[in-house]
Amino acid sequence: MCGILGIISKKDIITAMIDGLKKLAYRGYDSSGLATINDKTIIKRRASGKIENLEKLLEHDPIKGKLGIAHTRWATHGAPNEINAHPHATSKVAIVHNGIIENYKDIIAELKNKNLLNSETDSEVIAHLLTNFLEEGFDINKSIMKLLEKLKGAFALGILISNENKLIAVRKGSPLAIGYGENQNYIGSDAVGLAPYTKKISYLEDGDWAVLDVDKVEIFNQGKLVNRDINITSISRLSIEKGGFKHYMHKEIHEQPTAIGETLKSFIDLDTKSLKLNSKLFNESISRITMIACGTSSYACKVARFWFEKLAGIPVHIDIASEYRYRNITHSDNELVLFISQSGETRDTIACLEEIKKTGAKTFSIVNVSESSIARLSDETILTLAGPEIGVASTKAFTTQLFTLLILAVKLGVAKNKVSPDEEKTIIDDLIEVPSLMTKTLNNEDKIRNIASEIYTARDVLYLGRGEAHAIALEGALKLKEISYIHAEGYAAGELKHGPIALVDENVPVIGILPTNKIFNKTASNLAEVYARGGKIISITDQKGAKKINDISSYIFSIEECSELCQPLILALPIQLLAYHIAVFKGTDVDQPRNLAKSVTVE
Repeated sequence: MCGILGIISKKDIITAMIDGLKKLAYRGYDSSGLATINDKTIIKRRASGKIENLEKLLEHDPIKGKLGIAHTRWATHGAPNEINAHPHATSKVAIVHNGIIENYKDIIAELKNKNLLNSETDSEVIAHLLTNFLEEGFDINKSIMKLLEKLKGAFALGILISNENKLIAVRKGSPLAIGYGENQNYIGSDAVGLAPYTKKISYLEDGDWAVLDVDKVEIFNQGKLVNRDINITSISRLSIEKGGFKHYMHKEIHEQPTAIGETLKSFIDLDTKSLKLNSKLFNESISRITMIACGTSSYACKVARFWFEKLAGIPVHIDIASEYRYRNITHSDNELVLFISQSGETRDTIACLEEIKKTGAKTFSIVNVSESSIARLSDETILTLAGPEIGVASTKAFTTQLFTLLILAVKLGVAKNKVSPDEEKTIIDDLIEVPSLMTKTLNNEDKIRNIASEIYTARDVLYLGRGEAHAIALEGALKLKEISYIHAEGYAAGELKHGPIALVDENVPVIGILPTNKIFNKTASNLAEVYARGGKIISITDQKGAKKINDISSYIFSIEECSELCQPLILALPIQLLAYHIAVFKGTDVDQPRNLAKSVTVE
């Protein structure tokens, strides 16, 4: 979850490191810090809170250096304060760490210098352990090998050694990349953090460590030199700027028509209006699908279940990764296991993937980062084309996941002869219209802003929906919780009377998501129950539905008319905008909500 950055250069790097840290802030912002070496002495600066606090500290107490490591923290072990901020250092070693050291208490008990520990973290022991190996006379490579043998868990490390003009990177389980420049080289948690400096990137593999000089990078595994491909990333500095928007989240909401358009072009031949998705795994032999994901990605799965069942006629099981990996599951021969992750680095999902591969089950992943761990581990991978998503609350990554899953459902339906050629063309025609429908919906943003202005003071909010709309309700509630800190819950509308209706009064807004479909009337009836008890109803529907529920709704937002299959893609936009504008009215930090981070690389 934390962000790691390192630079070795022929010129001063402090300003550049602060700039890079800001690009990595979405990985954690509980504290930040950096360290450099001057005259073989480690000098560090650390601050609690956001990177701006570190920046202010450096204005009053500046340092210079041509070699350094930096860190932005999402707290796991130890409170989010300056003492627990990274880098952690001894007189000889400074480290920054992303991940969890599972056996750190055992290591503390073994350390000869354990009385020198100052923090509550699992990370500080790494600096002391490495110092001990170096003091025992081991060289850098041998010391790193011993470190990898000793530490248990998933981690990525950036390391400085006081008497060495080298930058060291170590990976085991958590992502870490190498960036290549002119007379300077870099390490970073991901390509986004390295985008301000270079497009040339290598991704370390498990057990790798790299030793960087200004004009040379050596990568080792098991003590032997290895080669890792240098990739040219498509991420640019421009793509990770706000582009005139106040918040990344707002920008990314408005990028969805473009992101869906790019995804569409990758899957559909617009001239022939036919699918151009080639997959060996999505074929007629599949009799069951299991989807594994976390958070927002799991809600994309809940929507997609209806698509696969309707279009392909096969059962779908969904589970969250943090629970699934601890169950005793038997996989059938004709089962396909789908892993959905925006970053491709979600630790719980990776752990499930690793375990399921041992069973011989076919694994398929949908990720937004082509070089991610999940992509590399899966038998097949499809890339969503959302582009970099900096806002912690996912928006365009969610809708591109939805769109991709819908394409796969159509593909499987065709393969199993459940979708006829004529039906396929009709669906494709509908899909082609989605970017335009999204744009029209976003053009009505003022209506959502007005609704937000009326309900942002609420302490509790209920979201209701049925079928695919129930999954959108769950996602809506999550978005609101994430960025506004309002307690919100999503429910299947039919379950309202089984308990949640007890919460309904004039102070609890109830957001009903009910597009016109075969279960519209059922959901409308549930909302009538709310109305009868004095509840304030905000209805998100289409133009046909609006006419039918106008009498019980305090506010209505209407999406454009579209096919039932495409409704969830359009319905996602108003629930994102509503959460966004409520958060703006409340004055919360939209892009960096408290206690959260973008990429969950710890268990």
